Amino acid sequence: AADVWNDLLTPPLATESAEWLLSQLSGRALMFGDRPLCTVLRPRLMTPERYGWLRVRVRRLMGALGKAYAAALADPELLRQFRLLDWELELITHDPGFRDPSPTSRLDAFVLDDPVGMALTEYNAETPAGAAFTDALTEAFADLPVMRAFARRYAVRPLPSRHGVLHVLLDAYQQWCGRRETPRIAIVDWPEVPTRSEFLLFQQYFQAMGLACVIVDPREMHYRQGRLYAAGQPVDLIYKRVLISELVEQEGLRHPVIQAVRDNAVCMVNPFRSKILHKKASLAVLSDERNAALFDPEELEVIRAHVPWTRVVEDRRTEHRGRPVDLLAHSAERKDEMVLKPNDDYGGAGIVLGWEVSGAAWADALRQAVERPTIVQERVPIPSEPYPSLVNGSVAIQDRMIDTAPFVSYGDFADGCLTRLSTAALLNVTAGGGSTVPTFLVEER
Repeated sequence: AADVWNDLLTPPLATESAEWLLSQLSGRALMFGDRPLCTVLRPRLMTPERYGWLRVRVRRLMGALGKAYAAALADPELLRQFRLLDWELELITHDPGFRDPSPTSRLDAFVLDDPVGMALTEYNAETPAGAAFTDALTEAFADLPVMRAFARRYAVRPLPSRHGVLHVLLDAYQQWCGRRETPRIAIVDWPEVPTRSEFLLFQQYFQAMGLACVIVDPREMHYRQGRLYAAGQPVDLIYKRVLISELVEQEGLRHPVIQAVRDNAVCMVNPFRSKILHKKASLAVLSDERNAALFDPEELEVIRAHVPWTRVVEDRRTEHRGRPVDLLAHSAERKDEMVLKPNDDYGGAGIVLGWEVSGAAWADALRQAVERPTIVQERVPIPSEPYPSLVNGSVAIQDRMIDTAPFVSYGDFADGCLTRLSTAALLNVTAGGGSTVPTFLVEER
């Protein structure tokens, strides 16, 4: 199907499609900061069977993550493995008033078609971005001139995502307040973040669904007489896009949002407890042999199949593929097979790819990793696909590395999919490279 799409991009159709896409990107605010969100002329094409397989594996992985979360709340020793900071340990004592620690979340993975496989590299359990961006890109690609030609041969089905965000927001709110009513929503984050254009897309969507919604800087919110206010109006439900760590570091634990949530004066999604699984150490908890007793045989199978060897960097003995090893020595010796990631950062910040740095730089990074919560993770294969783009009036087809990031609703099931492309090993739009494309399910007519 990808080859058919690429072959359809003859110069006239490619130019027409590129002009249409650019008009849609600018007209729909599909920008990441000042950069277009998408720079290629083909969406991600996936078979229904492949997506079905992905959903089954995601659900099993989420079952294992949910079991680790529940066990951590009950066992202080296990909770310590997640390496939460003292103030985070204080905040997670607050019961959010609804079941799921992350009603809306996103897994970041690499999916291989041959052989069939998947490697989960991160779990964004706190502030998953991209659902509204992806839906708007889907609408833009659905109307491409080349799509009309492609659809004569293939049945094409989109994978909507933003409805899942709305569903879990309303469900969490109704659990929290104990009744069915329509909340006033505040999308909360700093005004200078590059994802602000997505907040506008969500605001438009919520308002189209009949919900009052305001986008607000957390520094402009006020808490008085038991109510939280934004833009002079009371707020019932916070769609939290600001990172709690940034909010606490910049404004402190007595910020109005934090106080209102702790007083149960407002419902917040995702809640403080999302920090437990959001820590990159959550994958270390899953893959560490000392925690195997937490999981049943099916969960252990999916962990071994899809979670790469991951450990918190510390001076200890552990196992690698059943063989006892010294963790620090093993990580040092296998530089070209390892990556270091800060336990709680985003946008590719602080990540060290062992195969791209010198031995001295890797040794120094390992020494620093012992001093601050950091994970070391085994390198995984990165799939690639040929994607076309228009360069100086001509179609250029280039292999781009591709990651698969299914959105997850209720901490349970895949509900749409974010796809990112890059020509660099660090597939992250925030880091300054790459492109986002929508995903369509395709079947030959």
